[in-house]
Amino acid sequence: MNVNFQSVNYTADIKLVEFTQKRIEKITQFYNQIVDVFVYTKVENSSDKINKFAELKIGIPGDDVIVKKTAKSFEEAINQAADSAERILKRRKEKQRIFG
Repeated sequence: MNVNFQSVNYTADIKLVEFTQKRIEKITQFYNQIVDVFVYTKVENSSDKINKFAELKIGIPGDDVIVKKTAKSFEEAINQAADSAERILKRRKEKQRIFG
């Protein structure tokens, strides 16, 4: 599985990239057919303090799972997006087990 990290309009530090890598690896426990994961992070232009945006695009055979979250910090946004992705992948795995 390949994890591609992209920061838009800012430079991400190594800690954020490593945190993202570790968090994404936990998703593979729930769904083992993940081909690649694209992580996009950016700071949105708003006066609100909740302006850190993270998007996960998880490539699996047949379809892609896309999750977008906004939070106060990138770590929080990535964590929320990964939690949502885990729920989606668990549901998809259950459907495969029932119908497939």
